[in-house]
Amino acid sequence: MIDFTLTPEQQEMRDLAHTFAEKEIRPVAPELDEREEFPWELVKKAGAVGLTSFAFPEGLGGLGITDELTNCLITEELSWGCAGVATVLGGTHLASIPILIAGTTEQQERLVKPVVERNGLAALALTEASAGSDVAAMTTTARRDGDEYVLSGAKRFISNGGIADLYVVFAVTDRAQGHRGISAFIVPGDAPGLTGGRKERKLGIRCSHTGEVLLDDVRVLAANRLGEEGSGFRLAMTTLDRSRPMVAAIALGIARAAYEYALEYAKTRIQFGQPIAANQAIQFMLADMATEVQAARLMTWWAAKVTETGRPFLYESSMAKNFASDVAMRVTTDAVQIFGGYGYIREYPVEKLFRDAKITQIYEGTNQIQKIVVANQILK
Repeated sequence: MIDFTLTPEQQEMRDLAHTFAEKEIRPVAPELDEREEFPWELVKKAGAVGLTSFAFPEGLGGLGITDELTNCLITEELSWGCAGVATVLGGTHLASIPILIAGTTEQQERLVKPVVERNGLAALALTEASAGSDVAAMTTTARRDGDEYVLSGAKRFISNGGIADLYVVFAVTDRAQGHRGISAFIVPGDAPGLTGGRKERKLGIRCSHTGEVLLDDVRVLAANRLGEEGSGFRLAMTTLDRSRPMVAAIALGIARAAYEYALEYAKTRIQFGQPIAANQAIQFMLADMATEVQAARLMTWWAAKVTETGRPFLYESSMAKNFASDVAMRVTTDAVQIFGGYGYIREYPVEKLFRDAKITQIYEGTNQIQKIVVANQILK
């Protein structure tokens, strides 16, 4: 029997995130977007209620939320408030995945716990200028030197890149081994030689800091390596697989917000002596929007639940990310259309949602990559 009833704990976390989004995020989201300003005050407030490090175990100072569905519930609500803020907090969640998969107890206690306890930020440093979808093309290197590795290179398009307190950095330890020569390391944000480079100016999620991470002979203890040398590529792929339901949840939050704004506007905007919602053309648009939002939610929840079964979930996570992000683009486009000329004006909320939606089709693997993954799975 299929049951979509949330547990009391899941509903409690959903309510917590929604209240935070409604009372703390939405009132300041337009200004943060306009000024492209990082939400330091919101990060501080989110940390006070456990929303920066909810995925980390309680023993490390987090909330110990390990089931992906609860993570998606939280993420949808935060994204409903502002996808940029959700991406900021999601950056720490993303970095937590490889740490919790491959990190030892000693590594987590020594490197992670101090950051979590002070509500610090973390970042996953994987992408490079010429290594986006093709992760194996990365050029950042990690050279073994006694009990240390020396990291050199540059990462780009990194959420929280340059401002994080902790990084998970992927680098090549053996070029001759191809993708099997990639390893992962936990690197403190204040490590000598690690600096932030260019901050990107973006179409959407503008309050999220997307920047370069520059590594100039950064020395990292060999004890900071995640897993065995050469296991980094598989760890990166597993991390992205696990994170894709979360990206679907971000897209879902954006789409839901756009639909709700459009519905309310259609009921109150008077043209030709009646609300535009009285027109069948608008009614059909709203019906399609509501249907697609619900379908995206069901697919996101399905993918989240499959990650907890212990079986491979590549197929489901890629499908959910691809579908939900496409829904976000369609729904926000229709929301702008329903608002008409006002939808194109920054004073109204839907143009921001339209801009924010686009990145969900790109980050954590473009939708074209997701289609390749799904096709490979069904053709096996």
